[in-house]
Formats: sequence, structure tokens, C-alpha cells
Amino acid sequence: MTYKNFTVETDSDGIALVTWDMPDRSMNVFTEEVMDELEAIVDAIAADADIKGAVITSGKETFSGGADLTMLQKMLGLFEKEKAQDREKAVKRLFEAAGRMSWLWRKLETSGKPWVSAINGTCMGGAFELSLACHGRVAADTDAVKMALPEVKVGIFPGAGGTQRVPRLANTQEALQMLTTGQTLSPGKAKAMGLVHEVVPPRRLVEAAKKMIRDGLKPTQPWDEKGFKLPGGPVYSPAGANLWPAAIAILRRETYGNYPAATAILKCVYEGLLVPFDTALRIEQRYFTEILQRREAAAMIRSLFVSLQELNKGARRPRDVPATKLRKVGVLGAGFMGAGIAYVTARAGIPVVLIDRDQESAEKGKAHSAALMDKLIKKGRATQAEKEKLLSLITATADYSALEGANLVIEAVFEDSEIKRTAIEQAEAVLKSSAVFASNTSTIPITGLAKNSKRPRNFIGIHFFSPVDKMMLVEIILGKKTGEKALAVAMDYARAIRKTPIVVNDTRGFYVNRCVLRYMQEAYSMLIEGVPAPMIENAAKMAGMPVGPLALTDETAIDLAQKIMRQTIRDLGEKAVDPRHMALIDTMVDTHGRRGRKNGKGFYDYPEKPAKKHLWPGLKELYPQKAPESLNVEQLKARFLYVIALEAARVMEEGIVTDPREADVGSILAFGFAPYTGGALSYIDGIGAAAFVARAKRLQKKYGKQFKPPRLLLEMAEKGETFYTRFAPEGADRVREAA
Repeated sequence: MTYKNFTVETDSDGIALVTWDMPDRSMNVFTEEVMDELEAIVDAIAADADIKGAVITSGKETFSGGADLTMLQKMLGLFEKEKAQDREKAVKRLFEAAGRMSWLWRKLETSGKPWVSAINGTCMGGAFELSLACHGRVAADTDAVKMALPEVKVGIFPGAGGTQRVPRLANTQEALQMLTTGQTLSPGKAKAMGLVHEVVPPRRLVEAAKKMIRDGLKPTQPWDEKGFKLPGGPVYSPAGANLWPAAIAILRRETYGNYPAATAILKCVYEGLLVPFDTALRIEQRYFTEILQRREAAAMIRSLFVSLQELNKGARRPRDVPATKLRKVGVLGAGFMGAGIAYVTARAGIPVVLIDRDQESAEKGKAHSAALMDKLIKKGRATQAEKEKLLSLITATADYSALEGANLVIEAVFEDSEIKRTAIEQAEAVLKSSAVFASNTSTIPITGLAKNSKRPRNFIGIHFFSPVDKMMLVEIILGKKTGEKALAVAMDYARAIRKTPIVVNDTRGFYVNRCVLRYMQEAYSMLIEGVPAPMIENAAKMAGMPVGPLALTDETAIDLAQKIMRQTIRDLGEKAVDPRHMALIDTMVDTHGRRGRKNGKGFYDYPEKPAKKHLWPGLKELYPQKAPESLNVEQLKARFLYVIALEAARVMEEGIVTDPREADVGSILAFGFAPYTGGALSYIDGIGAAAFVARAKRLQKKYGKQFKPPRLLLEMAEKGETFYTRFAPEGADRVREAA
């Protein structure tokens, strides 16, 4: 029998080699068709007396990325439609669909023939669960091999036996760590945990897998044999008594209960280890079906998988503009941001000219790349040769003539309009008229900067976030005269350096900074009201934010906040800034000399290591303190999420961001807006516009105009609309609404 996605070849020893190689995909993924074919292969091999066993491997460089989550999307979309007519029937169908992969893997491992997985590259999610169902697992000894069950990162969990096989192969504590964090394993780590049997050179991979079968590999799993003992010991044992209370407490500390899938993992493992394996799979299937119905799963799948993929593939790139091959990129300014931009550009294999006011400053910027590579070498993630190659791509100089031949120049000089004007003029004197000039400004409107350019159509903003090497988002800002070519080049560059781009129309603060400033300003208001600083920081983290707003202000610098406020007043008038906030920041900087982490004194104190940072005790003296028990923590949490989400809605109303995918993905990648919500707009959609507006009005009445719903939200509430229906992205797959 022939298959579309697999080939099956049986050698003279009676060992079938099943090679997975989807013809229309760059990476193997599980689809309905793939699972149908694989089930037919399992049945055929089990029925063929001449076949002694089977090896499954990939015909591509990677093994598999796991399940195609757009398939899961469609399944959830069907569930939503059926639920309205017959909820009980819809849930039953969802339960059956959710268990399809799990019971297929169970059929494979109980087929009576030994199966070995030969893992030759990335092996994620359902593919790793398939490998765990095989009786033997061999991984190639190469950095290209990465194994993980990362489903928790998109709001679900390993629902095809992962929560049951991992803790039956590995120590329970390590299993829980892997499952609840989506930890990626190297071949060596996987072998040490007991999840892989052998690690061999890539050229020997398939032969080593076949040898396991020739050497008499048993066609039964350890948990299907009498007398099987759990590697970590029984749940009800001294070891279990020490592990489970601590595991529950740690998960609560890390997630604040915001991630139902992570909690479900603990329940699946705990309950599953108390019963026979088939019953355990049913328990897992039950919880998986429950999690699929949660709002968090729908929102996270949409934003952190589907939308993220669409944006990374250039969903907003002008289609009629040919792709640009970047021959040379210029970076003006070798400070922390400029040096970081040079590093990620060279890391992508693109030659870089790094310019600063003098040679010494430029060389200092290049040294930043050397230091980053040294850290990677120390961690075993890079080699000395790779470091030397990267540094050879960076030319540090003070001479603007070195920009000749560059087809993209990125300006990252000091945030001052006059300094930027000089840099633009000096660069354009050397560049060809076809070259694109981009500014990394974070506050100055692009349209104003473009007035200093002789070719405003080729002038654009590319706003990076700090630290550049770690932050995965870039804002691409369109000035009023920016042309499609400039946008296409910026998008091509973002893709080359493996950053996710969002396209933003020009405005003060663009999108991300407008939202971030609201977050920090709400903390200033709370501090002024007398909310104790620890409650402010903890409430923000309980709401799902990765960093408290006071800590974030310290990281970005309090004196920078002061400069932004003063510039805003100069440009827009006294009413543009809350005078109480201005007084607070002036007191911190001018009276107490507290400028943030950079001088070791901000809202936090930063003592010498190994001591940890801690909130400055002097904060208690700035304003009369309220008793913690008099404060409503749930309301504090809501204030942070609502103030950001309302600003995101205003940005959509103003046409600054036009695609809800970009608003959601941008809010998560740039400043970590509560990922479990799916992003700032998905948060509103999940609550429902009418309910959101009603609560926003109550917050406005009590805490101020920052909570006033924009007209757009009032209209959406009246019409029962969501952002993903009102602003449906053109050409994007429609995703079920977060219910």
C-alpha cells in the first residue's frame, strides 16, 4: 500500500522503516490525514507475520513540530457551533476527538510488535508523545535534536499520553518540572531522565534503532508488565508526601492560578499514577477535554500559535514588493541599543557597519557582541569559530563613508531630535536613493523625523526593545509618507533576524510604549493613594504580568520617565501629565537621587550580589499608608489589566494599530501582558465588551479618567461585537472567539 505522507520499506531482517515526509510541508505535523495513514500502517505492520518490528523516523531535517494547532482550532470552532444546539452531545464529540491521538498511540504500543522512534531533529508535542509510546527511542547526538512537550505554553497540555508516560519513565519531580514548564530537552538530558534509550551519531541513527529490534526489544511497555514500579516511587509514600505539597505550592507561586492547563497537569499526573494505565489515559482525556473548553486555551492558541505564525510569515508585508536580500546594514550609534541591533544583525549572517562618534566608542559597541558570544560559548550554545565569524561581520568605525552599499540603515543614537537630524543627513549623503533609512526611536514621531530626510518614502521606524538579543518583538512604524518598499524591506529584515514584527501607524509612544506607560502610571497612582508598594508589585504579578510596574520603571530608568513627562508637557501642555505623577517622579530623582537600576537606587535598592534587590523602605514615608487588609487585591489586579487593555482599545480606535493580531501578540511579546488572556484585546473579548465597559465605568468613577471607555468600545458593547469580528484580519484563519 502507498501513502501520501509516509513510505514503508521492509529490510531482509523483517524490520519496517516508516519514514514520515509530508510532501507539502517544510515540517512534519499531525493532521487528520497523517493520523489516518499512521493508523493504517500500525494495523498493517501488526497483521504482517513477516514483519518483526518497525522503526519510525523523519525524511526531513526535523522529526516533527507536533500537532497542527489549526486542526485543533477547527475542532474547537465546530464545538462552539454544536454547543449552542446540544451541549451534552457537543462535549461528548469533543471528548472523542480529544482522545484520537492518545488511543492511536496506545494501539501502537499494544500492537504486539516492537516500535522504535529514531529522532533526527526537533521532536515536539504529539511527536514526542508518539516517541514515548514506542518501545525504544534513539536520538541523534546533535544540537539540532530538541525534545519537548511545550503545549502548556499555548494554554493546553500534553493530552496524548504525555502526562502518563513521562512520570512512568522519569523521576516524578523531573517529570512535573518538564510538563508544567514545557522544558526543552537535549538528547543527553532526555537520556539522563530515562526518556531516551540511546544517543548515537546521526549517521548511525536508523541502524541503531534497527539493532534494538534485532537484539530482541520487547513489544510491551514497562507499565504493562506485572510488578512495574514508578521511578519516583508511589504517590502515597514518604517521597510522595514530600513532593506533592511542594509541587502544588511551587505551581501556585509561579502561576497564581492563571494557567488552568498547568494545574490540570498536576491533577493528571497525581490521579493517573494511582490507577492502571488505560484508566490513567481516560483521566488525561477527561482533563484535556475540560481544558479545551477554557477561554485561556482558545485565546492562547490564537495569539501565541496561529497569529504569531501568521505575523512571522509576513501577514502584513506588501505582497507586490519583491523580497530584499540585505547586503549590508548600517547601525548608527554603538550604545546599548545600537550594539544589540548590530549583534542580532550579524547573528543572522548580515554584514554590519557600526558607527559612533569616535573609533573608541564604536569598538566598545562591537565588544558587546563579543561579550554576548562569550556567554553563549560558556553555556555550550556557541563555538569560538562562530564568535570569530560573527565579529568578522561587524565593522566598527566613525566614518560614515563605510555605509556605502548598505541597503538598510538603522539609527539608534541618543533620543534627541537634533542629534537624529545630524545622523540622518550624514548617512543620506553616502547612501543610494534606493536605500531604506529606519529610526529606532521609542518616543519621537517618525513623520517628524522624516522631515529631515530627502526621501521620506524610504524612511520608516523599526523600534526594538531592550535587551535586543532577547526581546522577540519589533514595532515597524509607518510615517505619513512611508512607502510600501520601505515597509517590505523592514519586514524582510525582521524576518532575517528572527523577530516578530507588528506594523504601527505613527503617534507619540506608538503602541507598546503607550500601553506600558499606562501600566507604570497606574502604579504611581496606587502609591500616591497609599497602597503599600509590595501589594502593588504582587498584585501586578498575580494579574499575570511578569514584572511589577515599579521594577519595570527602575529597569527603564526613573529619570527617563521624568524626561518623557517633561517633554510631553512641553509638547501637549500641563494637562497631558498627572501633576501628582510628576511630583512623585521629581521627588524620586531630584530629592532622593533615585534614578533606577542604573545607579543602584530606584523604587528598589540594588545591593551588591549575592544580596537580592528589595523595595526601598523610604517609599513608606512618601505617602500615608493604607492597611493592607483594607484593600481589595482583585480590584488592584483589575486596574492593571483594564488600564492597559483600554489603551490598546484606544490605539485601535485611532487607527494606530489596525490588526487585532498585532495588538495581542505585541502586548504579550513586548511587555508580557498576562499571556493567559491571549493579549490586551483578547482580554476584552474574553470578558465581553458590554461587561468590560460596565466595569471600566465603575473603575472610572472611583479612580479616574484613565478608565473611561473609548467610543469604539461603547459601540462594540451596544452591538455585541468583538475585536476579532469587527476588525477581522484579511486572509487570516478565523478563530473561535474566546468564550
